[in-house]
Amino acid sequence: MKIAEALILRSDMLKKLASLKQRVGNNVVVQEGDAPHEDPSALIVQAFAVQDELEGLVVNINQANQSHALADGRKLSQAVAYRDTLAARHALISHAVASTAKEPDRYSMKEIKWTAVIKVAALQKQADDLAQAIREINVAIQEANWKAELA
Repeated sequence: MKIAEALILRSDMLKKLASLKQRVGNNVVVQEGDAPHEDPSALIVQAFAVQDELEGLVVNINQANQSHALADGRKLSQAVAYRDTLAARHALISHAVASTAKEPDRYSMKEIKWTAVIKVAALQKQADDLAQAIREINVAIQEANWKAELA
């Protein structure tokens, strides 16, 4: 199985776990005299089985990320960490830019005026550059994920 396929499977398993969690919550309490639509204990057992399977899959994905590299020589795990750092920086810069758009407040008869203390255009350029770098590293990671096999 390719790493990319394992990642798709992991995503499906996480969705299934979220569904099972909700179904458990929907069935643990019923009106007196009624029966639940599904047995919450059986749903919990099913969720535990999915979690066990997911744990093994994640271990295999992590091992593959440690042993396979991108075309530039970086391990997949390093590339993923780098991508996460870029994404966090992009989120911070985007938040700073969005926070500069503050509507004027009214206080009594006077208007409070707000002034941005950062250069929005420069930050927006930085956010755009980060977004491009994220796209580029994502392409490289995806390429490697479709080429690399799980152990």
